[in-house]
Amino acid sequence: MSGFSTDKKKKIATLGASSLLLVTMVVAVTFGMRSTTTTHGGSAPPSEGEPKIATSNKAIEAICQPTHHREACINTLTSAGENVTDPKELVKIAFRVTKEEIASALNKSATIRAAANDPRAAQGLEICREVVEYSVHDLQRSVDSLAEFGAGRLAQFVEDLKVWVGGAITYQEVCFDAFENTTSDAGEKMRELLKTSRQLTENALTIITQATSILTQLDIQGLNLDFSRRLLSVPQAGELPAWLNDKRRHILQLPTAAIEPDVVVALDGSGKLKSIQQALHLVPKNNDKAFVIYIKAGVYHENVVVNKKMTNVVFIGDGPTKTKITGHKSFVDGIPTFKTATVDVIGDGFMAKDIGFENSAGATKHQAVALRAVADFSVFYNCQFDGYQDTLYAVRSRQFYRDCTISGTIDFIFGDALAIFQNCKMVIRKPLDNQQCMVTAQGRTVPDGPGAIILQNCTITADPAYSPVKTINKAFLGRPWKQYSRTIVVQSFIDDAIAAEGWTPWAGTFGLDTLFYSEYENRGPGAAQAKRVNWAGVKRLTPQQVEEFTPGKFYTSADAWIQSTGCPYYSDMVPQ
Repeated sequence: MSGFSTDKKKKIATLGASSLLLVTMVVAVTFGMRSTTTTHGGSAPPSEGEPKIATSNKAIEAICQPTHHREACINTLTSAGENVTDPKELVKIAFRVTKEEIASALNKSATIRAAANDPRAAQGLEICREVVEYSVHDLQRSVDSLAEFGAGRLAQFVEDLKVWVGGAITYQEVCFDAFENTTSDAGEKMRELLKTSRQLTENALTIITQATSILTQLDIQGLNLDFSRRLLSVPQAGELPAWLNDKRRHILQLPTAAIEPDVVVALDGSGKLKSIQQALHLVPKNNDKAFVIYIKAGVYHENVVVNKKMTNVVFIGDGPTKTKITGHKSFVDGIPTFKTATVDVIGDGFMAKDIGFENSAGATKHQAVALRAVADFSVFYNCQFDGYQDTLYAVRSRQFYRDCTISGTIDFIFGDALAIFQNCKMVIRKPLDNQQCMVTAQGRTVPDGPGAIILQNCTITADPAYSPVKTINKAFLGRPWKQYSRTIVVQSFIDDAIAAEGWTPWAGTFGLDTLFYSEYENRGPGAAQAKRVNWAGVKRLTPQQVEEFTPGKFYTSADAWIQSTGCPYYSDMVPQ
């Protein structure tokens, strides 16, 4: 630990979190300052120096009041920027320091040196570097958006910010998970290094969640606090969000023959390229238009990465069983779960239609991901995801799946995304002799987190090979991967493959009181509630409450991003 003192680590952790806090708080502070530059009724302004100090203190007190670590919140705001009074400049300073200092911590800490003799720990550190970079990216776009929003767009801004900051928390958890089954103490050292940062990040999420009441306390004139479904920045009928261009509009509704691809991939040489990854290299960086890759029928043995700069990419295939992307990376082969995905989608605005995603490692290889989805505003239509343990990893952000099939054994839909599966089929496969099956393992780590797995009008069934062992190797709707796991199954058909208990614990009583699980108006022999578990976290929702988990309301910026793609869907409850 030489050359890297405890005080230095604390400073880095605090500064690392300060940008998250300030990005959120600057909204209230900015408008608070503006409101004091002129007084009501034309009275004389306060004496020189008073408006900034008084308003800043008022804003800071109001913003920090509901947080779990109030003193750290106030200290961060008042000291991080030293003599800087412009809140936007405070954000920029905090962001820059975050990027530089966290990178320095990862490079200099004893954790990195200690991990050199532990291959899995070394891989964990690489994952930490990657997810920190994603967090920095989210912070940067938060800062960038400050220059563009006005009072009328505040509600939209705050809701986006909740998704991004919630994602930053998820990324920290991914970092910790990356040290699973390591032999050194690298994971514990990393957790300790990020402890303060994690606490302040949670503060930021609490602040965002309670933004309406906080801003009400500030009593800012002209500030639109309407968080209803139809926000001012959401297009009205016939309009599209600015980032959805004409080429992208209704693209998932068109037959393949009517789509004009930017590049064609074909194994038989009839396209421009034979590799999907090669086609992705043609996507312009930070692309703002739909880039369509038509992937002709065939089995593509490759690991595909749609990186964060490859935005608005569209995969179109010839059918989920005709166009298949397959790989076989697995945890047993020495690869962290986070890195086993056959297809890794990070760039925002991703769409896929008529594609199969597979990890063929098999049940004996344990964790083996077919798709890892990180991209915000992603849509998957008529796709198939096949694997065993951990088939589909919905990491974070807003994701919508329609008419898809997902197969697996253990936790085969997992993660902390805002993920809705509508009209999809979940197929339980035969596990190993000593295993049980869980359809979901949702990963929300904090009570204010936006993530959830929602199965709406889905069919939960089993592969024929599973039926003979269903009484021995039981199957369940899900289990709590993290403490505040949230899963809702609504209007779905549940066959008798699902055990009468419905849900199963992760380990002992972990999360049973803090999770949020609910079933509503389901049908089929496995939907009976009489023998369901009676944990404190299992909820019975009213019709009004369950509406909050439909696409039109769960995605609080409304669901125009789904509608405009042409993907068929129901915004509300599905007519029965």
